[in-house]
Amino acid sequence: MHRILVADDVEINREILRDMLMDDYIVEIAEDGAQAVQKLQECPDGIAALLLDLQMPNMDGYAVLDWMNEHKKLKTVPVLIISSERSAAIENYCFELGVSDFIHKPFNSSIVKKRVDNIVELFDRKNGLEQKVAMQTRTLEEQRQIIRLHTRQLRDTRIFNDLMMQYRSAIMVVEAKLKVLYEEFAHEYNRNPFESIKSRLKSPESIYEKLDRKGFPITVESIREYLFDVAGVRVICSFPDDIYRLANLVVQSNDIILVQKKDYIKNPKSNGYRSLHLILDVPIFLSIGKQYVKVEMQFRTIAMDFWASLEHKLKYKKDVENTEEIERQLKVCADSIDVLDYQMMQIRSKIDKGNTALLTRDF
Repeated sequence: MHRILVADDVEINREILRDMLMDDYIVEIAEDGAQAVQKLQECPDGIAALLLDLQMPNMDGYAVLDWMNEHKKLKTVPVLIISSERSAAIENYCFELGVSDFIHKPFNSSIVKKRVDNIVELFDRKNGLEQKVAMQTRTLEEQRQIIRLHTRQLRDTRIFNDLMMQYRSAIMVVEAKLKVLYEEFAHEYNRNPFESIKSRLKSPESIYEKLDRKGFPITVESIREYLFDVAGVRVICSFPDDIYRLANLVVQSNDIILVQKKDYIKNPKSNGYRSLHLILDVPIFLSIGKQYVKVEMQFRTIAMDFWASLEHKLKYKKDVENTEEIERQLKVCADSIDVLDYQMMQIRSKIDKGNTALLTRDF
């Protein structure tokens, strides 16, 4: 049963409120503000609501509210003001101090019970939700600490660092092939097949989190077998046909094996995302012999990459309103960008009549 504190210097008021609430609550009594503060200190987590008179000797209701604000009690203990006053100015001032509601004299039993019940239930839910959030926050922090511990342990192992070296080497192999193609196109056709290359190696924290999320053991063997995107190379092209031409040339290399292909240009994601993804087995040549390492390649036009970068930033912003409308607008922008890409490609083809334009998306 919840405990209610009634603080009023008039005995008849205390007795009336006690009689109204005693069937549903344990009712504590305070004859002035000083006694109310004492009982709040004695039962820091046991007072479900405080019914507080404003005009009392020794320590009035305003002083009690000041004390509660100073000690952050109003966050957990709701206050209902006992008052015969109906001044809007006084009520507004009390609400600004953190008061939850008013109980006006003369008392109506039904109204008093409903107001107390509603406030107690509301704060029960609020406090329960805050405790749940605090518990989840602690759990997340504990998980982060575990991840940091495991990633430090992982990072310090020789076998993990050997694997990361292999992934870095595979990225260098892919970049070298792309740079050779860049030089060839510049020499033969006086144009460039791509605008830029971006490469990245997944951090130990990201590796751990992904393995843990997918339920795989946190081992080097799991990284090698189950994670295909530890090493990543993103190629930014000017036009869609450059994407397919360049991807085709990479895949046709004698020593590279195509493991998986996902064409989000032909088949965009529901949010409008477009890109060509390839998972490749790339050979690296070490002192112990040839090893194959998986590399994820992403091919995008400049416009596709611009859209994807902005969408990623907006996606992880907090407290964004009208998310459905924003997602709809992003989808419209993605579709417009796709149309623009092909219009620009057609214009280039008209200008570049001397070169054979491969306007197919297939390879």
